[in-house]
Amino acid sequence: MIASVAGTVTAVHADGVVVRVGGVGLSLQTTPGTRAALRVGDDAVLSTSLVVREDSLTLYGFADDEERALFELLQTASGVGPRLAQAVLTVHTPDTVRRALLTEDLVALTLVPGIGRKGAQRMVLELKDKVAGTTSAVPVPVQPGWRDTLSQALVGLGFPSGQADEAVVRLAAAHPAADDADVPDLLREGLALLGRSR
Repeated sequence: MIASVAGTVTAVHADGVVVRVGGVGLSLQTTPGTRAALRVGDDAVLSTSLVVREDSLTLYGFADDEERALFELLQTASGVGPRLAQAVLTVHTPDTVRRALLTEDLVALTLVPGIGRKGAQRMVLELKDKVAGTTSAVPVPVQPGWRDTLSQALVGLGFPSGQADEAVVRLAAAHPAADDADVPDLLREGLALLGRSR
């Protein structure tokens, strides 16, 4: 298994980066957050996970070992493959994912495109006990309100924080009675809104 890659970033593209290691350019799939921290010409060290399929070898790159470990753990849940696991880490930080699983926060989990309520329930059922052993302290349930949750989700999907905050303000004005239960629908509206503004 390729546990890490250290080399020079030679390209940053829509899905990941290319890192030159010993004269070989390795293509790594990454989250927007990881890509945003890398520039062509930078020296980079990324934790990696190699996903082997019958017709492909895909190398996923992560900012640190913690993120990689959670990526691999998420795939032990039924119906969660590497792309969905990466989508989870695109929307949420590792700490947020663990907190959502430990506190059974289905709203947070369903913010991830591709995860519905039943899928979120299944993830909690299958992963709650596993993530409990990966953290030294039991997270305190956090209820930041739907505005903060939505803003964090949009930033996690690659939008600048200023644009995300502006979208949240417009959605709050359009939906004054919204609450945490409305976040998945509001996220879809926010994505449509930001898509039009680009």
